[in-house]
Amino acid sequence: MAQSPSCAKLYAAPGNPGIELYAECVPVAIDDLDGLIAFVRAHAIDFVVVGPEAPLVAGLADRLRDMGIATFGPGAAAARLEGSKGFTKDLCARAGIPTAAYVRCTSAEEALAVLDGFSIPVVIKADGLAAGKGVIIAETREDADAAIADMFDGAFGNAGAEVVIEEYMTGEEASFFALSDGTDVIAFGSAQDHKRVGDGDTGPNTGGMGAYSPAPVLTAGIEAQVMDRIIRPTVATLAAEETPYIGVLFAGLMLTDDGPKLIEYNCRFGDPECQVLMMRFRGDFAALLHAAATGNLAGAPTPAFSHDYALTVVMAANGYPGTPEKGGAIRRIADAEAGGVRVFHAGTAREDGRIVAAGGRVLNVTATGKTVTEVQARAYAAVDKLDFPTGFCRRDIGWREVAREGK
Repeated sequence: MAQSPSCAKLYAAPGNPGIELYAECVPVAIDDLDGLIAFVRAHAIDFVVVGPEAPLVAGLADRLRDMGIATFGPGAAAARLEGSKGFTKDLCARAGIPTAAYVRCTSAEEALAVLDGFSIPVVIKADGLAAGKGVIIAETREDADAAIADMFDGAFGNAGAEVVIEEYMTGEEASFFALSDGTDVIAFGSAQDHKRVGDGDTGPNTGGMGAYSPAPVLTAGIEAQVMDRIIRPTVATLAAEETPYIGVLFAGLMLTDDGPKLIEYNCRFGDPECQVLMMRFRGDFAALLHAAATGNLAGAPTPAFSHDYALTVVMAANGYPGTPEKGGAIRRIADAEAGGVRVFHAGTAREDGRIVAAGGRVLNVTATGKTVTEVQARAYAAVDKLDFPTGFCRRDIGWREVAREGK
């Protein structure tokens, strides 16, 4: 946004020590909708981009649009695409969108009975927002039973008040992005994420431990199928049901033998995919998002991206995705950024003049290059320059594509 010629002044709420280099940070929390509205009024803001999912699900975009403020982000009704896994699955059923077979359950007893109709492994999902952690791939019936018990016992808070049980799909996962103004929709790039916390895709799911863009497995032909069979029917169905979708659609896909199928939607650009998309985007980003927010996407230029690859490695705090160790000092960020690498801040804060860890996922170390093999090496060389003793990362981000390039 800060690089956009059309953006004269940028504010970030609440911001962090990384974004303060490009935006004026304001101390308003993302869940303080009244405070955000008051700030917009007081500063005569004319365009708002809502990044996180929680304020979208809570209706911030609706309130802003009611004030006449151009806003990029879906209203609460359309944001249910991320706010409720069950809502999205039901929409897929209505619109004929390919996805895994599923059943929605509102009690542990019902869920345990429903499990009898599914093969193992099986996927157990908390219906609501769970910061990317409410998905369990159960490899045994015992694991599935335990996941159901945990969710209904409050392991994910209110997100687990309802549970979705899904068929386990096999194939390769990829992420696809599209922008919608409620009527028109355009493609906006691809990426591949690494959800599991450990090398070799082991351990529990996280919000994402790294990503690269583009995803070569999403060929032009497959992307066309995704637009025709998944993205456009979603936008058209929501429009027909008078809940138009305005914002970015982030489709998590499984590339199966039967073609691409939808795993789930996010109603935001997402970490760590956003970082690799932004490193490649070429154009006036603010103007493009404003066109989507104001119903003018049909007249906007086609999004253009560099032909280079971008790859980001997430530095997380020890303990993530459980209870992260906060307060650990982070040094030598400038050293890591030498040579064109970008270190994006996520869960950081400034304390006594130092940058410290303040969340689970802390930094996104992001590099670009001509091949995934090259860009992976550049990113990890930068990681190794950081001084973050209480942090860790996966050491194999991009491994699938590196293996393909080596053949």
